[in-house]
Amino acid sequence: MKIVIVGASGNIGSALVREISSSGHEIVGVARRVPEVTPRAEHLASVRWESADIATSDLDPLVAGADVVVHLAWLFQPSHDPDLTWASNAVGTRRLLDAAGRQGVPAVIVSSSVAAYSPGQGTPVDEDWPTDGPSSAAYAREKAYVERLLDVFELEHPDTRVVRVRPAFVFQRSAATAQRRLFGGPLLPGRLLDPKLIPMLPVPTGLQMQTVHSGDLARALAAAIERPVRGAFNITTDDVLDRDALAEVFSAKALDVPAGVVRHALGAAWRLHLVPAPGNLFDALMRLPVMSAERAKAELDWQPQHTGREALEAFLEGVRHGAGSTMPPLDPKSSGPLRSREFGTGIGSRP
Repeated sequence: MKIVIVGASGNIGSALVREISSSGHEIVGVARRVPEVTPRAEHLASVRWESADIATSDLDPLVAGADVVVHLAWLFQPSHDPDLTWASNAVGTRRLLDAAGRQGVPAVIVSSSVAAYSPGQGTPVDEDWPTDGPSSAAYAREKAYVERLLDVFELEHPDTRVVRVRPAFVFQRSAATAQRRLFGGPLLPGRLLDPKLIPMLPVPTGLQMQTVHSGDLARALAAAIERPVRGAFNITTDDVLDRDALAEVFSAKALDVPAGVVRHALGAAWRLHLVPAPGNLFDALMRLPVMSAERAKAELDWQPQHTGREALEAFLEGVRHGAGSTMPPLDPKSSGPLRSREFGTGIGSRP
C-alpha cells in the first residue's frame, strides 16, 4: 500500500510516521521543510520525503498512485495574517482534495479538530454534533470550512473512502517547544511552567478541556488507514481537565479568574504582538464541547494508552526541558526568539 502523508514532519505527522514506519507499506512524507537525510540513510529509510507547499505546489504528482492520502498539514501562525493561514489551510486543503479526486485516490483521511464543533451544551457530543465552529477565530473558522469542503468532496466522489478525524488537543514531549512557541510566544521561558514555581494557578472560570497524546492519535490514524471505515471519529481520552485536575497537574492551589478578564487581557496582548494567540481563540477554548470517543473505540478498536493528564504532563515536561526532534517544525533550535518582522506577521509554522 502506498501512503502519502501530507504534513508528515509536524506534531501529528511525526507520530504517525513512527507508528507505521515498520508496517511494510510504501510511505511518502510530504512537508514544506523536509528533514535532512544522508544518501545512505535515505536508501535504508522506510519513508521517502518530498518537499511541497499545499498552497502553491503541483500536488497531482505527489498523490498519483497513492492508495491513501493522509492530510495533516496545518498553518497556525501567523495569527495576524489570516489571509496567509486561509491560503494554506482552506485553499490548500481544497487543492489537495482536488488533486486526490483527479488522481482517483481510493481513500482520503483528514485531520479536523474539536475546534470544528459548534459550542457544547454540557453532555459529551458524538460525531453528529454540528461543525460550525465555536468562535470567530481563524483556526476554528478554517477547521469548520474544511468540514464543508469534505462534505462537497464526498458528494462528488462517492467511491472515495473519506475519514475525518477530530482530535482533542494533541500533545507529545517532542513537540513541546514548538507548541510553546506557537501558543505562548517565543519569549515565554519554559522554566516558568515548573510546578515548583507555581504555588497559585490562575484558571479561567468554567474552563474544561480534553487532550490526547500524539502517539494515541497516530494509532487511531493507522487504524483508519487499514480498516474500511468512513466518516468522522472523535479521538480523545475520557478524562476532562478542569480547574481541579489542572491544579493537581501543577501541584498548586487553583485561583478562579473571570473568563472575561482573561479574554480582554489576551486580546490586548495579541493586538500589541506580545502573545501569538488572539482573544477569540480563547473564546473558542471556553466554548468547546466535551467529546465522546465511543465510535473510535468500537470501529477502530482504539483505546488511548495515555490519559489526558499524562498527555498534558508530557507536554509540560518537554517545555521545561526544551524538548524537540530533528523534524524541522519541531526542532527546538527554531523555537527561540523571532525577528520582529516575523512575529505575528511573517513566517509562521508550515508543514
